[in-house]
Amino acid sequence: MDMSNAAWRKSTYSNESGSNCVELAATTSLLAVRDSQAPQAGYLLLTRDQFAHLSAAIKAL
Repeated sequence: MDMSNAAWRKSTYSNESGSNCVELAATTSLLAVRDSQAPQAGYLLLTRDQFAHLSAAIKAL
C-alpha cells in the first residue's frame, strides 16, 4: 500500500528532544505506524484490532 501521501501524526507521547517518536497514519481500514526519525525505513500496517492489541501490550510493559 502506498502511504506516501498519507497524513502522518506524531504521538503526543513523543518527547521534546525528538527521540522515541512514533507516527501514525490512518486509512479506512488500516493504521500505519513508523519511526519518525527514519520514515524511509518503512512502516507497519495493522488492522484497528491489531493496533489495539499492540497498544495494550505496550502499555502493560
